Amino acid sequence: MVTVMKFGGTSVGNGKRIRNVAKIVLNKKKEDKDVVVVTSAMTQITNSLVEISKQALDVRDIVKINNFIEEIKEKHENAIDNAINDDKIKDEVRKVIYSSIDELEKVLIGVAYLGELTPKSKDYILSFGERLSAPILSGAIRDLGNNSLFLTGGEAGIITNNNYGCARPLKLEVKERIIPLLNEGIIPVITGFIGGTENGEITTFGRGGSDYSAALVGAGLEADMVEIWTDVSGILTSDPRIVKNVRRIPKMSYIEAMELAYFGAKVLHPRTVEPLMEKNIPLRIKNTFEPENEGTLITNDQELSNNVIKAISAIKDVFLINIFGAGMVGVSGTAARIFSALGRANANVILITQGSSETNISIVIYGDGIEAENSIKELKKEFKDSPLIKDISIDNNVCVVSAVGAGMKGSKGIAGKLFTAVAESGANIKMIAQGSSEVNISFVIGEDELEKCLQTLHKTFIEK
Repeated sequence: MVTVMKFGGTSVGNGKRIRNVAKIVLNKKKEDKDVVVVTSAMTQITNSLVEISKQALDVRDIVKINNFIEEIKEKHENAIDNAINDDKIKDEVRKVIYSSIDELEKVLIGVAYLGELTPKSKDYILSFGERLSAPILSGAIRDLGNNSLFLTGGEAGIITNNNYGCARPLKLEVKERIIPLLNEGIIPVITGFIGGTENGEITTFGRGGSDYSAALVGAGLEADMVEIWTDVSGILTSDPRIVKNVRRIPKMSYIEAMELAYFGAKVLHPRTVEPLMEKNIPLRIKNTFEPENEGTLITNDQELSNNVIKAISAIKDVFLINIFGAGMVGVSGTAARIFSALGRANANVILITQGSSETNISIVIYGDGIEAENSIKELKKEFKDSPLIKDISIDNNVCVVSAVGAGMKGSKGIAGKLFTAVAESGANIKMIAQGSSEVNISFVIGEDELEKCLQTLHKTFIEK
């Protein structure tokens, strides 16, 4: 039995936590013969790398770069001391870490001197987070008595295109590269978030891409199970920071998990499910700090629960664009022009609706003020002096709420009951969308109405 175990940033946040992860891995190996580990960077390291790369480009202050290098060296040095006891293994890992940090320093200084940060260079810089954590975790596993090797995603066989910052896999050679290691009893520790082109250049999958890396490794190995280890005990029925009495969801389907991840459940990266769904590989969400908790099991089975709606999620970082114009009625190609303009703005469109009169198109875009500004700019440029569009407006103070559950499919009256509860919460619905899968209904409300709305919906559908 092959199990892929992915550990998030909080799980490997410091040396003691890394050693704890190593113990969890070895306990799993006692149960399952073959274990493959995928690791994130230590807590906040990737954010720090993003910030220092910007400073290297904009401020070009070598002193700041040197200070950053010393801080990151000290953090990983402390992690080595707390994760590993054997002095020989410590020295071996320390050499690898120091070599990588020296390499990082040279790249950052190069960015500062040249005043240029290409997508390729940025991916290279951001990859160091995982490339620093993997050797320490591998060393901790060795310190506890099992042979281990660390590899980058590219070295492990995740071959991608060169779309830096959001790479896509072209082929998986994971089985050919990892199975020989497993046959020798070695536990591979693979960097999450990172892939590699056929030429060996480092690419990244975008923020949160370590989950996706684990799914690709699992799919490539045709693993029996993929486990995502994080700091919560599975997927919850709503955001515990807003809603009291949230519950752990013991089981859910791939499609339900995908919808929840897409619409704000941060415990899982949205792209994680697809590679596993294609291979019908079960996925389990576990808590590193409560390993005895069963977590949430995600499979192909759409298990209906007593509750028609299993979970209610929300996304805050969105804005709503309304495009109005009677000139759009009966004119083909207008929507294509709208999405072409949004494509030029690199907008991430998550919801779309069009009124039956064809005079209005509403679009929800994920992002911050920069995305909003660029989207409006490109739309106005596209339809400048056009009789098709009369007005383009934007609403920044909105959020998307999604109700997810396989039980909604074919259930009569569920939409009516849902929106009655929304009205009772005092929220005003600005836009509604339902996917063809019928396991999700999403709608847009004001951000200041979110808390009461989530609480009312959770009480109505889940706490009943």
